[in-house]
Amino acid sequence: MTTHDIRHVLLDADEVLQHTPVSVDAAAGPHAARISPELRAELWSLEWPALRGEIDFFAESVAIAARHGVDLDPADLFTTMWRSIVVDPDSMALVAALRAAGYGVHLGTNQEHHRARFMREELGFDDGRFDVAVYSCDIGLAKPDPAYFDKAVTMIGAEPGSVLFVDDRQENVDGARAAGLAAERWELADGHAALRTLLMRHGVVVHAG
Repeated sequence: MTTHDIRHVLLDADEVLQHTPVSVDAAAGPHAARISPELRAELWSLEWPALRGEIDFFAESVAIAARHGVDLDPADLFTTMWRSIVVDPDSMALVAALRAAGYGVHLGTNQEHHRARFMREELGFDDGRFDVAVYSCDIGLAKPDPAYFDKAVTMIGAEPGSVLFVDDRQENVDGARAAGLAAERWELADGHAALRTLLMRHGVVVHAG
């Protein structure tokens, strides 16, 4: 399959379609002072099971915080943090342009259930702008596992080589390539002109605007 056979673009969310313009501590606001380094480390230990949908991140966070003597309301803490997320208008304009040009455009993101719900319901990711949305918590697999990408292309209904994946993390790009997808590393800080250049290398051309 040549690079000109790309018919689908699979896009990561964080730092590709959206970003958080402030630090985690700043986004957490008054909650940050209550989270010790030890508590933070234990909360981070939940990341991968939560991303694979194996646990309820909020429920486990409450239990861990209680062991540290902290009365934590994760719905309050994390929703406060998530409300600082900015969906990038230029990325979304490119999504629309790709779809108008006849490409399938899909979301491929590692998220735990609560943040995924926030993205869908509050940020508008379920408003029809993507053809297929592949959330790690829904499929029990997370990037960079090549099995995540195997499942993604099955959901899309395409051959791996017809899908171009874009992500800000090289390990995820490598996982996609191992599964047979075309893949490129790009992040918002690189600028959308650079992204269009990467797309053109794979024969994906859309009009600016």
